[in-house]
Amino acid sequence: MKATQGRNVVVVGTQWGDEGKGKLVDWLTESAGGVVRFQGGHNAGHTLVINGVKTALNLIPSGIMRPGVKCYIGNGVVLNCAHLFKEIAGLEAIGVEVRSRLRISEACPLILPFHEAIDVAREVKRGESGAEKIGTTGKGIGPAYEDKIARRALRVQDIKNPERFAAKLRELLDLHNYVLTKYLGAAALEFEPIYADAMQHAELIKPLMADVSRELNDAHKAGVNLLFEGAQGTLLDVDHGTYPFVTSSNCVAGNAAAGSGVGPSLLHYVLGITKAYCTRVGGGPFPTELEWQKEGTPGYHMSTVGAERGVVTGRYRRCGWFDAALLKRSAQVNGLTGLCITKLDVLDGLKELKLCTGYELDGQRVDILPAGADDIERCIPFYETLEGWSESTVGVTQFDKLPTNARLYLQRIEQVTGVPVHMVSTSPDRDHTILMRHPFLAN
Repeated sequence: MKATQGRNVVVVGTQWGDEGKGKLVDWLTESAGGVVRFQGGHNAGHTLVINGVKTALNLIPSGIMRPGVKCYIGNGVVLNCAHLFKEIAGLEAIGVEVRSRLRISEACPLILPFHEAIDVAREVKRGESGAEKIGTTGKGIGPAYEDKIARRALRVQDIKNPERFAAKLRELLDLHNYVLTKYLGAAALEFEPIYADAMQHAELIKPLMADVSRELNDAHKAGVNLLFEGAQGTLLDVDHGTYPFVTSSNCVAGNAAAGSGVGPSLLHYVLGITKAYCTRVGGGPFPTELEWQKEGTPGYHMSTVGAERGVVTGRYRRCGWFDAALLKRSAQVNGLTGLCITKLDVLDGLKELKLCTGYELDGQRVDILPAGADDIERCIPFYETLEGWSESTVGVTQFDKLPTNARLYLQRIEQVTGVPVHMVSTSPDRDHTILMRHPFLAN
């Protein structure tokens, strides 16, 4: 008799990140035996609130907060070892057991100090030249991915061979020091401190190294449910986002396969996380952006009630109305099965809400977000106006207990986007979640 195989769910952000994926991954992990990060690095930020206690994670999968759940960092992630062990120490300090449950792909490219130096120096140079800054976190993510694509990256597996690591490091450092000093006008970095730190990290990371692809496939065959945790959001995807104001990796659901080493046929359900409004950190087009710094405006309400500041950088997030045309683009490139609407409670108290259903672009109506950032810049939103609600939705866990206008708002999102709403989050707390269809239960 054939053994029962696991069911696998991919969680992706459908906007510009910061949609509240961490809470939903943590909540869904109750039904999973493993959680997988498949792209990005410590430029991601997930804030979890469990029993009123807030925990911020950047690199380690959110499933680490569930005892007994295995966590995997796949080959699609770029790894800063110093940050990894700082994060591990922080979790261990609050009693979370990490090391026996965390597995790291040997194929992960390493983020090294010169990557961070280049990242920061580039943004400074863009600012000095008058060019608009990309808005990177300065964590070295982009330069590390550049080395990966150029086939010169130092990877986790390289630290097992100190002599080979040293030779590759010298060559790579020479290249990046040339760029830093000759082009970016920044200081050169020294070899010895970088090498010494890497060798110190080597002894700590060796017990965590794994063939993540094999372990995930074995777990699936053994009947373990797996949850694939995306970072950032679809509109920050390097191919499908608002280029060049994007991150340096693929954030879409399809990369869960390439970034972890499982076949696409093993991805059974794709859950798109979307705020009940829109936010964006950093530069780039944002068709439904509101004035969010002026008291008494809807944008200010979203910013303050939603505590809209970045987990990693602390930067304020730009705020705007819900964009259904944008979500259509996300549904298209991710193959969304269902939606989870987060931060519905932030809209409590607004007398009316606007919902973008499409745009005017060069005199024509378009009903889906254009693919190019230049076109997006010229989009003028078409809005529908819906009545708001004065009742509190905080902590509501049943759909029929929501205010009538809140239910109508969610239903209208379904109608315009064509994607069913399967979950709703009504506060940052793990348990304040409305469930209409569970992603881990097959049809």
